Amino acid sequence: MEIHAASINERVESIKENKMEIDRLIQEYKPFIASVVEGSAGKYVRYGEDDELSIGLIAFEESIRSYDRSKGNFLAFAKNVIKRRLIDYYRRENKHSKVVPLMDNCSNTESDDNEMDLGMHESIKIYSDKQIAEYRKDEIIELKEELGKWGLTFFDVAKSSPKHNGTRKIYMQVIDYITTNSGLLNTIKNKRYLPIAEIEKNFKIPRKKIERGRNYIIAVVLVKTGDFQYINSFVDWR
Repeated sequence: MEIHAASINERVESIKENKMEIDRLIQEYKPFIASVVEGSAGKYVRYGEDDELSIGLIAFEESIRSYDRSKGNFLAFAKNVIKRRLIDYYRRENKHSKVVPLMDNCSNTESDDNEMDLGMHESIKIYSDKQIAEYRKDEIIELKEELGKWGLTFFDVAKSSPKHNGTRKIYMQVIDYITTNSGLLNTIKNKRYLPIAEIEKNFKIPRKKIERGRNYIIAVVLVKTGDFQYINSFVDWR
């Protein structure tokens, strides 16, 4: 039996006055925030180095505090808020003149949103392939160290990777369940232990199949919930 966590919409509405839970949600969705910022800015960004990500984090928190069901899906709403705050930032910085008329005329229509995206992509220079490769190389080193804490190597992960699409989809259901269950995720990370018995019970997956994919599941969970946006965006998990 597959267990579904409460929807993100319900979760956001329930934590709006809880600073600790808001901070926890922001940490969980840092890869999402980075993805929105990179897609809007047209360049790769890195936490602790690029102002755009700071803007994105602030905008995401703003989205949590101002969200209600009438605004539709929370992640779509948050994406819009992040994009608009980035445009405000670029206009204040007066670095990208093409953004200004787009911001002055923006509305909630799909046409205007597309125009806004085009304006941002035209006005912001994309990082060179060499820079991107360097950032990804740094993340690979960090991931190697993180896997080492579990007693794993990249070779171990490769051996455990699913060879068939059906198996990959099953593993991704397990991974999605883990990454959307904050309590379980914290337990796994703190104890460095994959609860195979719980997964077997909840998903009705043969224990041997879970054990074969253990190292792959752990690696993907680490990437999707850690500060590995370059690796995460480079790999097609599905």
